[in-house]
Amino acid sequence: MSDLLVSRRRLLGAGALGVGALTVPAWARGADLHGGSIRPGFDEVSGRDISLVIGKGPHVVQGRRGHAFAVNGSVPGPLVRLREGQPVRLSVTNTLDEDSSIHWHGLLLPFQFDGVPGVSFPGIKPGETFVYDIPALRQHGTYWWHSHSGLQEQAGHYGPIVVDPAGADPVQADRDYVLLLSEFTPLHPHTIMDKLKKGEGYFNYQQNTWTDDYPLSGEDRQMWARMRMMATDILDVTGSTYTYLANGRGIAEGPEFLFNPGERVRLRIINGSAMTFFNVRIPGVKFWVVAADGQNVRPVEVEEFQIGTAETYDIVVEATGEARTIVAESIDRSGMAVATLASRPGARAAVPALRDPPLLTMADMGMNHGGEMSHGGGDTAGMDHSAMGHDMPAHNSAAEPMGGMDMSGMNMRDTSSLPPDVKVGPGIDMVSMNPVDRVGDPGIGLDKVPHKVLTYKDLVALAPNDDLRRPSRQMEIHLTGNMERYMWSFDGKKFTAVSDDPIRFAYNERVRVKLVNDTMMAHPIHLHGHFFELVNGAPADRQPQKHTVIVQPGGSAMFDLTADEEGDWAFHCHLLYHMHSGMFQIVTVAPQENQPDVMRVGED
Repeated sequence: MSDLLVSRRRLLGAGALGVGALTVPAWARGADLHGGSIRPGFDEVSGRDISLVIGKGPHVVQGRRGHAFAVNGSVPGPLVRLREGQPVRLSVTNTLDEDSSIHWHGLLLPFQFDGVPGVSFPGIKPGETFVYDIPALRQHGTYWWHSHSGLQEQAGHYGPIVVDPAGADPVQADRDYVLLLSEFTPLHPHTIMDKLKKGEGYFNYQQNTWTDDYPLSGEDRQMWARMRMMATDILDVTGSTYTYLANGRGIAEGPEFLFNPGERVRLRIINGSAMTFFNVRIPGVKFWVVAADGQNVRPVEVEEFQIGTAETYDIVVEATGEARTIVAESIDRSGMAVATLASRPGARAAVPALRDPPLLTMADMGMNHGGEMSHGGGDTAGMDHSAMGHDMPAHNSAAEPMGGMDMSGMNMRDTSSLPPDVKVGPGIDMVSMNPVDRVGDPGIGLDKVPHKVLTYKDLVALAPNDDLRRPSRQMEIHLTGNMERYMWSFDGKKFTAVSDDPIRFAYNERVRVKLVNDTMMAHPIHLHGHFFELVNGAPADRQPQKHTVIVQPGGSAMFDLTADEEGDWAFHCHLLYHMHSGMFQIVTVAPQENQPDVMRVGED
């Protein structure tokens, strides 16, 4: 696939949006396709000066009615098309009766234009206009923008970004489309938050402990009951309330991307959801992943990949036949968004049925004791569980054998292994017992599918990294939570703007950061203002650069960071309600003389 790495020939924008006849399963049909004053889909804006207006109004998706925040009158808001090496002035006017903001997710820019109220600027007051005066852009690729005010992002305040390269694009494609995945719910975001606080399993309609709908033995059911947990507890908010969207449209009206036989189609896939991981595939079709988080990678041929909230992947597919369905299935398999590759307007392929819901496994409890993990763990026979603590969890498309295991002594709250800077208290109800590196994990539900699935270990940077220094120090950060109380945090400490001490880096220092997930949920962790190099086994000069990394349940992930962007930056879980509940921190990049005293590499 080396011929992908040439300049593209033709750019056709965000694609024709089709609402013609579609083969739709009964579970996905809605009462009508359109309605309300907010338009589905998005326009495109570009140029040296761009104006964006934040408003709100009624919104209807497949007969489900609610209210939404819209930018320039649509959900998603417009595709912002920029060019590498050129400056841009983005004038954002807030017509709401509350403060708002826009964060330019993945863009390298001065911190005062990053768009996080209380961190990098005060926010945009009602009736005011804020100008993001961004100097010459230092990158190209696929990114997105969204509100960082309250829970507005959930209600429609987001949109895509494409930064065209200053020279030839290293990816060859005949057609170039944006596919933005997200969710719609008629519920107010604060209503969802309230329900999660009262019962974190409120939206989990796939509960299995006391039913016979899932392949669990009686002993397994007893184990989950003792732990007061569900093996299907994978997403906090599910298809029970969400309608999953592709470019703002539900499954009955998904977007249509036209192609001619023999053409290469580039799809820029953005996960702009609030709370959903998606498993993306084109049934029966192989394709090449050519970029991750806007950064080019060596082409990897796969048939499916998991995309966490806030990640982006660019793929190239050589489409054949009359039509192909692009499927973005939520990882708990409670719903999906779809789009169509069509050789003519209105052509459609069948929409597949939802696959069986996955189940959590021992690996997701951080209980794999066999070294580096292959997803789903390993043989658990003979394990001594006498020292284990209490409230623990697990995951995947087939439950691991647990029969015969004495789980009565399990205690996930054995905090003796936690470092001293982790605050032990009611904010922690679980601790990973053996948090091994899980960057080779394809993601929940994908370890046993019969085709090639992308993992982080497949990603190799296309161009060499420019900083090959060995990290001068290392830092360990624990992702912590209490699921029953719906409390989320870093190192057991919920963020509060007035009291929290930021994570400090000296300017241009090189740091290795290890993220340890002590919870049973995957977390997409995002650092503003920087790219970091994921430690994934690639050569040091080709470690893939990302701005968001999924840390799998009960596991760990590492990245190398060059802190070369001065200022205050947000660092948080990109699951919106986790961030809102406290899994958020400020990163301060200060001059060299303010370098913090933190453990050096190789020290105990």
